[in-house]
Amino acid sequence: MNRRELLKNAGVPAAAVVLYGSRGEAAGPTPVTVLVTYYSVTGHTEKMAKGVVEGAKAVSGTSVILKRVGEVAGNDLLSSDAVIVGSPVHFGNMSGEAKTFLDNWLLKFGLWQDRKMRGKVGGAFSTGGAISNGKEVTLLTILSAMLINQMIVVSGGGGFGASATTGPDSPGIDEKEMAEARALGKRVAEVAAVVKRGSTK
Repeated sequence: MNRRELLKNAGVPAAAVVLYGSRGEAAGPTPVTVLVTYYSVTGHTEKMAKGVVEGAKAVSGTSVILKRVGEVAGNDLLSSDAVIVGSPVHFGNMSGEAKTFLDNWLLKFGLWQDRKMRGKVGGAFSTGGAISNGKEVTLLTILSAMLINQMIVVSGGGGFGASATTGPDSPGIDEKEMAEARALGKRVAEVAAVVKRGSTK
């Protein structure tokens, strides 16, 4: 009797069996593709995006695609197991470019109508000039678009995602904020692998 059967016989729910029981049974790491996409004016959000990429790549079997939101095609979204979106704060919310990108899931790419993003894993990151100027609102509005598309959203080291303060009272993106970015990328890749393993059982 393998561990999966043992857990089932012990009354462990099927979902928990997928999360726990399959880890040791896999022949190797589950290959996943993570799309990290962002909009950046000053380079701060781009720097965070690179930290997210580092974190995702730390998970064995993960391939990462890094693109600006304006460069993403519909097939990039469809072929990815997870999508992480980053935006600077513009007037207390995500940038217009990031919003247009998400709107295009319906208007340009035709993904929403048939819920083609359903079951993919999502995450968000943001940068803003002040400690309290809309970073959490930006994260939540990105995540809400993902939820409406029936994605599975996760956070990183805490809060709603990863964020950084970049204004005049901040020295720029520090190591703690970069660690948050890496933690977000790592967690999204890990969850995407678990979801993909479970969907193939």
